[in-house]
Amino acid sequence: MAEPITVDDPEDPRLRDYTGLTDVELRRRREPAEGLFIAEGEKVIRRAEQAGYAMRSMLLSAKWVGPLRDVIDAASAPVYVVDPELAERVTGYHVHRGALASMARKPLPPVDEVLRTAWRGGAGEEPAVRRVALFEDIVDHANLGAAFRNAAALGVDAVLLSPRCADPFYRRSVKVSMGAVFQVPWTRLESWPGEVATLRAAGFTVAALCLSDRAITLDELAARDDERLALVFGTEGAGLTPGILDAADAHVRIPMDAGVDSLNVAAASAVAFYATRPRPS
Repeated sequence: MAEPITVDDPEDPRLRDYTGLTDVELRRRREPAEGLFIAEGEKVIRRAEQAGYAMRSMLLSAKWVGPLRDVIDAASAPVYVVDPELAERVTGYHVHRGALASMARKPLPPVDEVLRTAWRGGAGEEPAVRRVALFEDIVDHANLGAAFRNAAALGVDAVLLSPRCADPFYRRSVKVSMGAVFQVPWTRLESWPGEVATLRAAGFTVAALCLSDRAITLDELAARDDERLALVFGTEGAGLTPGILDAADAHVRIPMDAGVDSLNVAAASAVAFYATRPRPS
């Protein structure tokens, strides 16, 4: 049983994993390089632990030691207990959920493994990866976290990220996803858009969500009910790059009213995931 350690010095080196959590540029470089990510809040911490991520340490206000006792004991990681004022000085913001955990990352799987490893399916079923979401150059952590939550909720089996996409394990992404980033298999592509060929070789139709003269409606795409479908989403500003637009099998648009031409990428992904979810056999 790990015994909580009270810390009253914000410069204590044992708290280094939690320093400057609001410094996006620092954390974007440091966390992947040091193989860690930060889980915030009881639900997210539990989901990370249940997904098999090893705990490095916890930073808790006193009231959370009891409710998280089972997680503390199972992890056998050091637990640092601090008052809210000290937590704010260390992290740079008010930790209103009162519970943070530093977790160890796992190596990212290769693309072919993600495309054959489904995480859904009941007893006796042989689940298959039928729906994949691919995000190109999404740099907003909240949007990426919301998109992962949508994917988990709406039938997407895996997520692929272009090389310049934001880190799904950045604290903000993890928090907005409510831990869905730990559920949905994902990896980062090394060659983009060259790895569209990998998707096509695996039997996927690659559909790019965009505004173009050749775009079919989302309703038309859904009516086709492709056996394996990869939906590609770009940034709100520039949209998808010419390379993926040329490589895609289809261009798809969401019909809109009132002169609105596009949705936030997280909202668009929810609409597209729901519309194209696999039909029951």
